[in-house]
Amino acid sequence: MQVVVFGATGQVGKQLVKQALYKGYAVKAFGRNVFTTDLPKDDNLELIQGALFDEKDVYNALKGCNVVLSALGGAFDGTDVTRSLGIKNIIKQMQKVGLKRIIAVGGMGILNAEDGTLLIDGEDYPQQYIPVGREHLKAYEALKASNLDWTFVCCPDIIDAEATGEFITKADYPPVPNKYQINTGNLALFMLNEAIKNEFVQHRVGISN
Repeated sequence: MQVVVFGATGQVGKQLVKQALYKGYAVKAFGRNVFTTDLPKDDNLELIQGALFDEKDVYNALKGCNVVLSALGGAFDGTDVTRSLGIKNIIKQMQKVGLKRIIAVGGMGILNAEDGTLLIDGEDYPQQYIPVGREHLKAYEALKASNLDWTFVCCPDIIDAEATGEFITKADYPPVPNKYQINTGNLALFMLNEAIKNEFVQHRVGISN
């Protein structure tokens, strides 16, 4: 299998690269700083320095791949549109290439509350997370409107820690019990497992340690 990791230099992206290589996959690591970031040295790893908003860069990175893994990050104050516009360009180029499968990282606020509304729309949702939550919502809406086989992993607080293999998931809703944290290693492990199992195609996923 050949996978491409967008946001490969972030905490989640590094775990995706490391674990995918461990599984023996051919990996393309895409980002602005891939040559100056401490990524593994491996014959199966191709470093691609490119701009997320550049159509040609993204198109070329997608060619030959089976699965897209998106771990796009950015600021939390709403001024950074990397998540929403970046995913839109990835979707557009995937459709041109003919690639269908994408697993992307989002935020917990985009999951359903018990009454069927979104958590982000609740009165008690933390105000500091609303701007980035709106970015995640735009990314989710773009995926939902596409013809792709997408999975949107809606994460609580992401902790920079290795995989333990102990985590829970639920389609479209927060998992129960919910510890409101997920290790980067466990998140990457879930995403790579989902690339094979395809249990949550065209679903959001709640996840927790």
